[in-house]
Amino acid sequence: MRRTRLWKTFVPVAANLLLGIPAVVPLFVIWYLLSNWPLADLGWTQREPTENDGILPGLVVAVPVVGVFGIVWALLNLWMRRRLIAGAPSYPYWSLAATLTLAPYVLLVAFG
Repeated sequence: MRRTRLWKTFVPVAANLLLGIPAVVPLFVIWYLLSNWPLADLGWTQREPTENDGILPGLVVAVPVVGVFGIVWALLNLWMRRRLIAGAPSYPYWSLAATLTLAPYVLLVAFG
């Protein structure tokens, strides 16, 4: 019984950490778009000097990349929460899932 419970807790943790590895791509795309347009217009960042095509080509890339990753992440976590951790409260599960998914990106930015 205890091993089964430990296993059911380990699977979502490991899955969200592993999902964090490909999450680096959509998170970088979001940062790139934000830093080159709205944040640069506010004066908080500097725009990339060679970026003169406007925001549309960036959105053509960003929307499908972020959308596909978001759908995969949400469906996988809905399935794991329903099947493996049925009695867990909703808020801590989703907070932990998002934090674990962001962890590889934060580590890459901080130490990369």
